[in-house]
Formats: sequence, structure tokens, C-alpha cells
Amino acid sequence: LATRLFLTTSLLAALAVAGLAVAADRLLRRYLEDEIAHGLEREGLLIASLLPADSSRWPDVARQLGASVGHRLTLIDPTGRVRGDTEFDRASLGGLENHLMRPEVQQALVSGEGRGRRLSASTNERRMYVALRGGPPGLAIVRLSTTLAAVDAQVGAVQSAVALAGFAAVLGAGVLAWIVSREVARPLVQLGSAASAIANGRRPEFPDARVPEVAQHVVALRAMHEQLDERFAELVREREETAALIETMTDGVLAADARGAIVTLNRAARRLLGYGADDPLPALAGLFHEKAARDLVETLLAGGEAEPHELERGGRALLLTGRALPNGGALLVIRDVSELRRLEAVRRDFVANVSHELKTPLTSIAGYAETLATEDAGKETERFARTILNNAHRMQRLVDDLLDLSRIESGRWQPSSERADVAAIAAEAWSAFADRARDGRVDFTVTPTAGGDVTADPEALRQIFTNLFDNALRHTPVGGRIKVSVDRVKGGGVNVAVADTGSGIAPEHLPRIFERFYRADPGRSREEGGTGLGLAIVKHLVEAHGGRVEASSTLGKGTTIRMFFPGDGV
Repeated sequence: LATRLFLTTSLLAALAVAGLAVAADRLLRRYLEDEIAHGLEREGLLIASLLPADSSRWPDVARQLGASVGHRLTLIDPTGRVRGDTEFDRASLGGLENHLMRPEVQQALVSGEGRGRRLSASTNERRMYVALRGGPPGLAIVRLSTTLAAVDAQVGAVQSAVALAGFAAVLGAGVLAWIVSREVARPLVQLGSAASAIANGRRPEFPDARVPEVAQHVVALRAMHEQLDERFAELVREREETAALIETMTDGVLAADARGAIVTLNRAARRLLGYGADDPLPALAGLFHEKAARDLVETLLAGGEAEPHELERGGRALLLTGRALPNGGALLVIRDVSELRRLEAVRRDFVANVSHELKTPLTSIAGYAETLATEDAGKETERFARTILNNAHRMQRLVDDLLDLSRIESGRWQPSSERADVAAIAAEAWSAFADRARDGRVDFTVTPTAGGDVTADPEALRQIFTNLFDNALRHTPVGGRIKVSVDRVKGGGVNVAVADTGSGIAPEHLPRIFERFYRADPGRSREEGGTGLGLAIVKHLVEAHGGRVEASSTLGKGTTIRMFFPGDGV
């Protein structure tokens, strides 16, 4: 860097000196030649006024006057013939060439004055010619010429002086540039080395710069290095904390890059997937043999979203969830749900067994209560018997719903699918609620559509509509409406919607209404005989057909339950 600065500065100084020399040459030469030309003009005018009218004397007068002024004098007539010349006698004038076409003569004939500079054919030196129009009759041009050797000598002397001074200036500038470049370049080179050391993770050595501008850069680089050290230490600490947190998780966590290569895997993931601590791992897609799990991985690596998938591995039930990473790749979480599935099985078995055990005594209680209510008609004891009967019926409905839900969840129930007319089954299910609806002046309509048949279990459809109508009637005020609409879906499948104009459901309750025993208004549901299982059964029945169910509601305006059943209509 110092060498480059020195060479650059020296070259600039040399170019400046060379430019100065050229400029001095041209300016000085022009000035000196102009002074000579003006002197020749003055002498030429004086000579023109002194020439005699007798043309025979012109050759002698030309030699005398030229000798007097110290310049060559040439007298030229209008035809260009030389009539007198300082350097030629009378006998030699006839052998001179015609001067009419000389540049300075042409200029003088046109404008009264002409100048020219050229090499002399006789002396081979640069000369200046000044021609003036005038003189006695018969003479056209008085021309004076002089050598420019003196001008060249003066200009050469000035150039030599300028060259010497320039050389001294270049030498001084070079020495100064070398000193300055050393002072500037050394800390800059050291500063570059320090920056490279920072980039490579080594400890940098900062220069001690005396140049203020360079010193500012040193201070800035030092501050940057300190900030980078602090941030790097913080990142290392956060990474270690994150790694420790991931390693201590009971859930398996693994991350893969955009090509599917695993970059992060904790101990829990190795254990759940059946790999030892030192076992080599395949690519992410190669970890799973189940088609659904491989599809999930491919979807995530492609940047999409995928539903959680449950798989069996080594006698364990594993729940696989994941998400695509912003810069490509995927993050998977593997949770061991074996104990949860075992507890669910225990719960289902317990609920099924208890429900079966309760069914028989509840039937007996309901029968005896109904008998007592009939025999004690009109008596005080009839009210107690009716209360017993109503609660026994409510318990029977709860037991029946628990048995249905347990049978669906355990997989012991599978839909017996056949072509079913959704609108007709909805109308049939409504017939059981016709009297309740009439008492409450609730209007019921079904809007069928062409091709609204689905491949489904008719009994399951009937139970779905029964549960939805029961819920809708309990929450629809007098004069309300319940509407069933059936629409074909482009691409296959049928959408079924049950909408009411009831009290509606608050937004915070909507995500949980399909959970078992969840009630948006527990007190009102119990008063009206609800079990809290109707919508949970609806959800399981729809999903058993490969469909899906969702709810939308506006508080005070009503609720709509939408169901999608896959398959082609007819």
C-alpha cells in the first residue's frame, strides 16, 4: 500500500511538472514570437516609407536597409516577382522563384498584413516572416524575416530551468509521499489484518495510528470487535441454553434442513425412534416407514402444513407433529402418548362397564316411578314420582350417550355405508321433535339439492340430526326457525348445514363445544335435560365417515353447524 501511494503521488507530481513545462513552452514561445512580429511590423512600415520611387534602386536599397535593421528584407511586386532582397544581389534576383503564393504574401494582399513561420530552405532554421502591403508605386509587398533561433534558445533555457525545478519538486514530493504513505499505510494494513483476525475468530491486534482519520477507524473497529464479542458470547449462551432445554425435554425433537438432512436430534427422539446414542441416522424421510408419516414429512419439507399423525413404534403410541421452517427444512416433535392412550382405554372401558351396570337399575327405577305416578294421579305423591321419573329418563339418556360415545371411540362401531338421501333422513329425524316445535312455534325447513345423496350410515345420519335438532330446539326461542340445507361440493362431497335462530354461542366457547360434557351454559343445559355429549357424538360420527364438522355462531342471532361428507352424489 505504501509503495502504491508513493508511486501514485510521484506520478501525479511528474505529470504536473510535465504539464507546467508544456504550458510554459507554448506561452513563452507565443509571447516572444508576438514581440518579434510586432517589431518587424514597425520596421516594415518604416522601410516602406523610406523606399525611393525609382524601382531601379530597389535592389541596392533593400541590401542597405536590411543590413541596417539586421533582418532580411524582400521587396515583391504585384506579380510576385522579387525586386530586391538583402541576401541577393541585382544579378541573382532573376533566379528567385515567384513569391506570390507565399502564405504571408497572400495574407498581406488580402488584409494588409501577413505572418508565416517555416524552415528556411537555405539555412534549415526556423524563421518568421512578416509581410506588409505598401511601398512606392509598382511595389506590392515589403517583407521582413528573422530567425527564431533566439526564441528557441530562450524557451529551451526556461524549459531546462522548469525541468530542473520540476525534478526537484518531484523528488521532494516523492520523499514526502513516501513518509506520509508509510505513516498512513502501515496502520491501514494493520487495520486490515485486525479485521481479518476478527472475521476468522482470532484475537486482533489494533495499530497505534497518529493520523486522526485512521485513528477514528481504529476506534470504530475496536468498538465493533467488543460488541461482536458480547453478542457472540450471548448467542453461545442462548444456544447452549436452548440445546440443554431440548436435550432435557421428554418429547423427541428433531430438525432437518431443506434437503432433509437431520441437523438437530435430542436423546428423547433417538430413544422413541429406536436409535442408540451412536447409531447413524438416515435422512428425515428415511426415519419413517408409515406412508402417512412420510407424507407428513414431504409436506413439511415442501413448506406446507400437515395434520398431526399417530404411529406405532416399538410397542409405543407416538404422536408426530411438525411445522415447516421459514428458511427451508422442517421441525418435528414426537410425543409418547402410550400412557395417555392406555388411560383413555381404561376410561372407555370404565364408562362402558358403569353404563351397562347402570342401564338395568335405571330401567327398573323408571318403570316403578312411572307406575307410582299413574297410581297416585291427583295426589301429592304423584309430583315426587314424576320427579323421579324425569331424572331417571335423563340418566338413561346420559347412559345411552356414554355407551354410544364409548362404542365409537373404541372402534367397535363402524359405519355401514350405503346411498342415503340426506334431506329425507333429516325430515324423518325431525318428526320426533314436531310436537315440541309446534308448542314453541318453531318453524322447520329442509332445502335439498340435486345430487344431495351421500354414501353414509343412515342410522348414524339419523342420530347426528337428532342430536343437532335437540340442541337447536333447546336454544331457539318461541317463533324461531331451524333450517337444514344440503349442497353439493364441486369436486365431490356434500355440505350439510343445520342453522337456528337461537341464543347463539359466545366466541370464547366455540372452540370447545365439541368436547364431551362441555356446556356453553351449564345451568340452562341441565334444566333442559342436556347431557353435554350430543355434539361430541356428532363430531365422532362425522369423522368416522371421513368428514369434518365446524360451528359458527353470533351471540343473540343463532348458531350454524356445518358438516362435510366426502363422496360423489347421485
